[in-house]
Amino acid sequence: MTTSDRTASPPRCPVHDDTASFTRRTASDAPREGAVERDEHGLYRVRSLSAAREVLRSEDARQAGFMAEVAGGVKQLHNLPVLFEEGEKHHEMRRSTARYFTPTHVATYQPMIAALADDLVGELARVGEANLDDLSLKLAVNVAARVVGLTSSRLPGLERRVIAFVESGANSEPGAASGATSRMEAWRQQANMALFYLLDVKPAIQARRTRRRDDLISHLLDRGYNDVEIMTECLTYGTAGMVTTREFISVAAWHLLRDAALRAEYVHGTEPQRHAVLHEILRLEPVVTTLYRRAERPIVLNDLTIPEGSVLALDVQEANTDPAAFGEDAQQICPGRALPRGVQAPALSFGDGHHRCPGAFLAIRESDVFLRRLLLWQDLEIVSEPRLRFNEVVKGYELRGFRVRLGRSKART
Repeated sequence: MTTSDRTASPPRCPVHDDTASFTRRTASDAPREGAVERDEHGLYRVRSLSAAREVLRSEDARQAGFMAEVAGGVKQLHNLPVLFEEGEKHHEMRRSTARYFTPTHVATYQPMIAALADDLVGELARVGEANLDDLSLKLAVNVAARVVGLTSSRLPGLERRVIAFVESGANSEPGAASGATSRMEAWRQQANMALFYLLDVKPAIQARRTRRRDDLISHLLDRGYNDVEIMTECLTYGTAGMVTTREFISVAAWHLLRDAALRAEYVHGTEPQRHAVLHEILRLEPVVTTLYRRAERPIVLNDLTIPEGSVLALDVQEANTDPAAFGEDAQQICPGRALPRGVQAPALSFGDGHHRCPGAFLAIRESDVFLRRLLLWQDLEIVSEPRLRFNEVVKGYELRGFRVRLGRSKART
């Protein structure tokens, strides 16, 4: 990267107390390996930002992660979920649903998101102490359900039914042996699918056959999707919108509560300044840490030819802290840092290219609405820091048992 590829260096970031990654699997001071390497399993590991972006933007590589290749074999799926579809059909589907995620349309969700956030913060104020990961799940589930159309459930517990799909213990890496191999586990997953369909998806479809709404399920009905296709689309949008946003809210709050200066910078900033802080935390703490693509034709990366049919594993955490792109302080939080031309602030945390997450703006907006309301309470404090574990279905981290409380005076009020 030449000097002209970077803008002038910003002023030195404020000295924050603790800005290194909380979720990184490898030590931040470990030596970086090659930009592209073939591992012992035959996967091509891609670690540099430039190489990973090239793969994500290539029409010669197709989606291979998150059970994409399994879904392609389901007979009832004549229309694959947009997450798994490729080519012109994928582009057309993205164009037709883009309106649900534009800043203008997301603004129409603002009152709903604000009301949910107020209710959740009010709940914390009443009880005085709660798990932040539970509060963030309630927010993420309700917002995603409104966008998708899962608002007619027969029984409460939508969040538990969605989370069950990513807590199976399976490994979504292409070619990896699944952890869900027992007959009991297979039966449990089928039961989860049946409950999700009967209690959440089917009543939503029935309600929208009677009267269309401004949501994804209504749009899919207009396109002639069958019930299985709608359920699969709901599942992919649901897990993407609910699971990942839940974890990001938790990790962002963890950083902001641990660092008083960063918290003040966030709480007292304008909306663009607050979003810059959240983008920078997300760059350092991408929820999905590995993306997979399969080469449909030979791909040349850094003078290395990736053969047709090979699987590429894109290491998002490594790419997001590539010093060639983000400087020698890439492992630290520095909102508003100088970026290479064409690189967005969250780097690859929302993906890139034609499969980039369509709900990126919505995720940041809902996180900001909730976090600012929460962090305005000056006596909010951590009771117990979250337990860190990794989920091999979504290839990302999970934070559990993140206990927070309000000071006694505010709790009594």
